[in-house]
Amino acid sequence: MRFVILMILTMMASAVTAQQNPQAPPSGNAENGKKIFTAYGCYQCHNYAANGGGAGPRLAPRPIAFPAFTRAIRTPRDEMPPYSLKMVTDQELADIYAYLLTFPAPPAVDSIPALRQ
Repeated sequence: MRFVILMILTMMASAVTAQQNPQAPPSGNAENGKKIFTAYGCYQCHNYAANGGGAGPRLAPRPIAFPAFTRAIRTPRDEMPPYSLKMVTDQELADIYAYLLTFPAPPAVDSIPALRQ
C-alpha cells in the first residue's frame, strides 16, 4: 500500500513540474510576429487567420508546442520549404509563435444554437 501511495505522489509531483515549465516558448512580440507572418508569405499556405488552407495545415488556435513548431519550420515535411536560421532567426520564430498564441479558441459546439438541434 505504501508503494502505491508513493507512486501516486511521485506522479503528481511530476505532473506539477511539467505544468510549471512545459518547454515554455521564449518571449516573443506578437505584433512583430504578425508582420513577419505576412512578410514571409506564411499566410499564402496557412491563411491570414492561420487556420490552414489548401496547401498548409492549421497553425492556430492552440499551436503545437514551440520545440515541435521550430522543428517543423527548420526541417519541414511535405511541400513546405525549410527556413534555416539564416532566413528566420530564433527570435522571429518566437515572435511568430507569440502571434499564433493570440488567436482565440473557437466557441464550444454546444454554445452554437444551430448545432444544438
